[in-house]
Amino acid sequence: MTHSPAWSNVTHGHVVRALEEYDRLGPEGFFAQHGFAPTTTYELVWEKRRYPPKAILGTAYEFATGQRLGSGDFEGGKTGAVKVLGNLGFTIQPKRRPGS
Repeated sequence: MTHSPAWSNVTHGHVVRALEEYDRLGPEGFFAQHGFAPTTTYELVWEKRRYPPKAILGTAYEFATGQRLGSGDFEGGKTGAVKVLGNLGFTIQPKRRPGS
């Protein structure tokens, strides 16, 4: 049974730490280390850069609790990562399609 992660443990600071880690490792290194994949639907926009919301939130949760989440452990869309990150004050936008 999948239970919803305790997002209340995750703070704005944990998310910023995950964003900084993403910048430091680069996308491929970040995904390799934390076990997520590039985003398909939404992007987290922070300081004019774009990030995969689900991977960032999952990593922030790991920083907050010491527990690692897999991609299948929580929703990424409007009811999941997008909502949690929005509640923490982050900007989430639909991913731009190439050429649009």
